[in-house]
Amino acid sequence: MTPVRRRFVDGPFGQVHVRVRFAKDPDKPPLVCLHQSPKSGREFVNFMKAMDDRTVVAIDNPGHGESDLPLCIRDATIENYAGSAWAVVDALGFGQIDLLGHHTGTKVATEMAWQKPDGVRQIVMVSALVLTPEEQADFEAQFRPVPLDENGTRFKNMWEKSIQHRGPGVSLEDLAVSFAENLRAGEAYEWGHKAAFEYNPCFRDRVAALEHKVTVLNPKDMLHDLTPRVAPLLKNGEVIDHPEWGFGFMDAYADDAVKAVTAALG
Repeated sequence: MTPVRRRFVDGPFGQVHVRVRFAKDPDKPPLVCLHQSPKSGREFVNFMKAMDDRTVVAIDNPGHGESDLPLCIRDATIENYAGSAWAVVDALGFGQIDLLGHHTGTKVATEMAWQKPDGVRQIVMVSALVLTPEEQADFEAQFRPVPLDENGTRFKNMWEKSIQHRGPGVSLEDLAVSFAENLRAGEAYEWGHKAAFEYNPCFRDRVAALEHKVTVLNPKDMLHDLTPRVAPLLKNGEVIDHPEWGFGFMDAYADDAVKAVTAALG
């Protein structure tokens, strides 16, 4: 395997930042990794280093990581994130791909398969959120932007949540790096969650319509108890519990995550 390399690709909202690790002798479709909000493809770096049997790509959604921010919040949608990801796939010259989506990335993966069904072979999701309107309102309240002030309230709240949801095996150093990713988008730091919540009403129908094999990995994070709801919607898939994992498991248990994803994709 080659090292993880970085590059930029022209997308619909400017440049898209991409991490790529090319397999020397690929015999399986490339795996495209789609991150949670408000993170970036950086969360997959250790995972990419441990994956040795295929080319792996991690894309920063528009406005996340090093990717350019859309000019308007109305453009921060799951549909547009999926279109941006397809621009990367096309620029890299890939044929059919597999997808790995994490939280918000689950919705982006669903939309990518919806937009180009023949371009996707299989999908692995980490958590899959199916909400009632009341639950959605509660989640939206939890992730409402916090105004800046001289007391650093936004950052204190963000760090306290990071500590609260810290998964097993995640060091303070890992947590600090992850925390820094939250800050990259400045005042647009919650646009990704906004996009995910707006997509919720159609997510149920679109994931239920997928003909692809879908494997949902269910770590013990804040979505653990809600994720099993997706199981009856899957035409060809299953939900697999991983109570030994929590937030940050891609860093803390990269080898185990690779084994689980590899087993799901076959």
